[in-house]
Amino acid sequence: MDIPWWRDAVVYEIYVRSFADASGDGVGDLVGVRERLPYLAQLGVDAIWLTPFYPSPMADGGYDVADYRGVDPLFGTLADFEALVADAHTHGMKVLVDIVPNHSSSRHPWFQEALAGRGRDRYVFRDEPNNWQSTFSGPAWTQVDDGQWYLHLFAPEQPDFNWRNPDVHEEFLDVLRFWLDRGVDGFRIDVAMGLYKAEGLPDVGDQSFMSVSPIWGQPEVHEVYRQWRKLLESYPGERMAVGEVWTDSAADLALYVRPDELHQSFNFAWLQAPWSPTAFKKVIDDTLSTVPFATWVLSNHDVVRHRTRYDTADPGTGLARAKAALLVMLALPGSAYLYQGEELGLPEVKDIPPEARQDPIFFQSKGTLPGRDGCRVPLPWSGDAAPFGFSPEGVDPWLPQPGTFAALTAEAQSGDSDSTLEFYRRALACRRDLVRSIPYHLEWMDSPEGALFFSRGSLTCVINCGPDPVPLPPYDHLIMSSGPITDDSLPPDTAAWLQA
Repeated sequence: MDIPWWRDAVVYEIYVRSFADASGDGVGDLVGVRERLPYLAQLGVDAIWLTPFYPSPMADGGYDVADYRGVDPLFGTLADFEALVADAHTHGMKVLVDIVPNHSSSRHPWFQEALAGRGRDRYVFRDEPNNWQSTFSGPAWTQVDDGQWYLHLFAPEQPDFNWRNPDVHEEFLDVLRFWLDRGVDGFRIDVAMGLYKAEGLPDVGDQSFMSVSPIWGQPEVHEVYRQWRKLLESYPGERMAVGEVWTDSAADLALYVRPDELHQSFNFAWLQAPWSPTAFKKVIDDTLSTVPFATWVLSNHDVVRHRTRYDTADPGTGLARAKAALLVMLALPGSAYLYQGEELGLPEVKDIPPEARQDPIFFQSKGTLPGRDGCRVPLPWSGDAAPFGFSPEGVDPWLPQPGTFAALTAEAQSGDSDSTLEFYRRALACRRDLVRSIPYHLEWMDSPEGALFFSRGSLTCVINCGPDPVPLPPYDHLIMSSGPITDDSLPPDTAAWLQA
């Protein structure tokens, strides 16, 4: 049986604003991405995922879409996008684009019509608000001039669609066709467990983003993805969709990944797991026993970078643990999603001044929450000072870069065998060879206290999460490790791939 390309793919998330600025305005763009495709090919990824580049007022970094069938001039033109897709395919990489179906921009023509009293049923309006809160902080309702209130589970500039209106269904099917006709290989679906809200919009107690509730995870959403799956399968080339689904159980996650629904869904339990062999094993067991076509992810544009998360728990260990976690992730059955800059070992930038911050979470929480700007700081490519090759010299990036980025640029790390970048390149190259020769399933092995050992055919993966070295199992050949290994023992905060 042919294996679909996405089952074992390594997908690289590009937060377009922060990847590479070719136009010289301090903001990343599609031409910047296209110029860096050779870098991504050398890194060894199978696909790229582009965050929204559509026309947008940028109230939430492009996740407030005003036109789902275009390219914002900030990022380039539709011709730039088509050239990027063509070049990516030439380099052997698939292209996924972000689709934002839960909400639009308040500048979207439909919402402007709704404000004028026409087609209001395309959004969620009511005469009185309920007690729902925005995930960005504060009430989830804003009142309009005629006295009604509209729902926005995120920023006020992001009104929620009413998916009980068939106009919304038809609109998004047409949007998917628009991008499929331009050669995209798949979609990442933003807030995929949202869309529908419970009939009557009842007040709720638990408003957690992770819980199935009147706000999230309504059963009607699955019919949407059944329609989308049929559309995707009507196109050649194994087009696919992966959902951003936040749930509190693998069983809930599995409901989205069925033969007639989404191909994949992000497994956020992996990035939420603490540095613990017990926690890692539970996530792996729960995922592989419940969710078809597993995915694994350690960082993305919405969470604190995993180097910093691990370092916060035990200062000084963050980079070592990040590299070890990568090896484990790449050894697991399924696909891996990387976030730009993790291959450079970038930490979260915590000291962004308030006047430079742009995340609506920071503003809606009145500064009590830092928001997500710290993981979105533009990448350092070269040089000893900002903008580190992200923008032309003398241009300030849209978020300030710290001086510590000088040692972490792609230029500084290329060719240095001890660097994080070269480690990633080796790991992805090894994985590409291994995936073709080992079984999909894994088997657990007896592991010393504080460690976790498993095998997939001839590959043995070991990680030591404990404070002391542990003995390695018998092996014939060391494929690679995240740190030095001596005397047949595995140091703390280290992982390795062994050939049995």
